[in-house]
Amino acid sequence: MNMLERLEEVVLSGIQAVPRIRIGGPIREVAPTYYRVAGVSPFVRLGDRLGIEGKSGVKAGEVVKIDDAGVTIKPFDGRVDASVGTYAYRLGGMSLRPHLSWKGRVINALGDPIDGGGPLLSGDCVMPIDAEPPPAMIRSRVNKPLKTSVRAIDLFTPICAGQRIGIFAGSGVGKSTLLSMLARCSGFDTIVIALVGERGREVREFLEGPILSNRQRSITVVSTGDESPMMRRHAPKTALCIAEYFRDRGESVLLIVDSVTRFAHAARDVALAAGEPAVARGYTPSVFSDLPRLLERAGPGMEGKGTITGIFSVLVDGDDHNDPIADSIRGTLDGHIVLDRAIADQGRYPAINVLGSISRLAEHVWTSEQKELLRKLRTLIARFEDTRDLRLMGGYQAGSDSELDQAIALVPKIYEALRQDPSSAPSSDAFMELAQILRQ
Repeated sequence: MNMLERLEEVVLSGIQAVPRIRIGGPIREVAPTYYRVAGVSPFVRLGDRLGIEGKSGVKAGEVVKIDDAGVTIKPFDGRVDASVGTYAYRLGGMSLRPHLSWKGRVINALGDPIDGGGPLLSGDCVMPIDAEPPPAMIRSRVNKPLKTSVRAIDLFTPICAGQRIGIFAGSGVGKSTLLSMLARCSGFDTIVIALVGERGREVREFLEGPILSNRQRSITVVSTGDESPMMRRHAPKTALCIAEYFRDRGESVLLIVDSVTRFAHAARDVALAAGEPAVARGYTPSVFSDLPRLLERAGPGMEGKGTITGIFSVLVDGDDHNDPIADSIRGTLDGHIVLDRAIADQGRYPAINVLGSISRLAEHVWTSEQKELLRKLRTLIARFEDTRDLRLMGGYQAGSDSELDQAIALVPKIYEALRQDPSSAPSSDAFMELAQILRQ
């Protein structure tokens, strides 16, 4: 060994012996949902992570407010495991390194595996959690029709690859069941699912039930209702980060988020902890800027790239479809499917109100004949529903109105054609199946 090699060995061993330099500061205040750290304000930005060393490893949190006196940290853990005087250290921003082998895996909002399948492989590309949507002028056009195999959707609210559509429903109306039916679609290379604020028992039911046939090309991000608002706020962003990785590889991606409303609830909790005032039903101004920023990340990619077809469920609080969150989301998406409690009470599933649902890209799917047919069907359904009370009271006699007579004869058959549940066979040609039922 010559002198240069010996010097290199000594330098390397010295570098390894030097302790890592960390930027941090002492915790000065601990509250039930956040803690304050002093001395790090010049060195961090909003969204950076700080961590404290505990008995079970590093407990991380995110910077949600910065001022001269210190920074406010919201922990990812549901409990604040900190004490005054403990040092918190900067960990940097949050990013992921998705890999093709992630398909078939279940992860949490931080990108850690929770399915017992061992550690995840890291890819070569670093993907930020809070990525910017693609620029509007270089996005590809959306015009490729898709089949969802759900007759009511394929007929009245058809979807295109790269479209973003919302499913609006109150609790217990069949929203999650409809999403599980849509997860069986076969026209996608990759399926990314975000279960935000779901009941813990429903996770395995979802994974081992309707989605089982597509499990090997699916990536599921789970943040159950008992987890912290930070985890529920990050879960849709993590799912979008993964979907963007596969989109940039040229793949057609189906993204399902259940539900965006719980993301908004979590974002509200974080914003209130940061000191924002509430402006609309308890929601802070930043919630209404976070929603379009999240939703715009889905959709078509740049020319030559893939697409992210986004299906977002919206839990309508109190069945009020004019709720501020529902109204904001409806104005951002490319269509909405409304589930009606009155239809569910009649035992018709999926409980889609075809008169209140719309797809803004249906023109790219329907032929001129199909468009005219569906216009007539909507008219018949509207006449049938508008005269329901009159007919129940016996105030209408057959033969008085030929169009209403036609509606009375055909609409029950249309409703029967739209009836479908997860155990039913997927629809292959919705218009042909409707025609067969109407001929009977």
